[in-house]
Amino acid sequence: MATSALDEARRAVANACHVLAGEGLLIGSAGNVSVRVGEHVAVTATGVVLGRAAADDVTVVDLDGTVVAGERVPTSELGLHLGIYRRYGAGAVVHTHSPQATAVSLVLDELPCVHYQQLVLGGAIRVVPFAVFGSAELATETLAALEGKAAALLANHGAVTHGPSLEAAVDNALLLEWACGLYVRAAALGAPRVLDSEQQDAVVAAAVRRGYGR
Repeated sequence: MATSALDEARRAVANACHVLAGEGLLIGSAGNVSVRVGEHVAVTATGVVLGRAAADDVTVVDLDGTVVAGERVPTSELGLHLGIYRRYGAGAVVHTHSPQATAVSLVLDELPCVHYQQLVLGGAIRVVPFAVFGSAELATETLAALEGKAAALLANHGAVTHGPSLEAAVDNALLLEWACGLYVRAAALGAPRVLDSEQQDAVVAAAVRRGYGR
């Protein structure tokens, strides 16, 4: 892979961190972001204050996790990122400890589909049982929860999203945080109404018919 492409990927990851931090999804060094470039992955290093991340704070590894560029140690969640790339062919991965998503992860076993925009993420979002950060157990359980989904919540921890591009993975993180915030506010008023499978199918059919997303 050309060095220029990897350098650009490192800058893009740093910029994505700035966007997510600006939206309140990344706080301090909590969270990590990566993008795949061919057979390499540019991923935030451990201990980086993500809102101030620079390209030098992003490490490049191969798909086995071997560092090929950068002076810093990659995030402790590297195994989770690499697992998502291998299993789902993702283009980018975002992991946050964002407040609304984390709040939902403290209470629910699944975020139900309360708004049709959640269908972009796969509808209802599973909550992964608690496991220690950076552990093989957390990676394994999260990979299972992402089956058919672009997002998962991690109990008492945070959230993970992926997408075909870095922009899409960031957008999915923002959408998940919005959906979680919507649920939190609605639940304060009463039991939120949930879209059933028939209603979800009707939305999908309407979107296809109107050519949304093309």
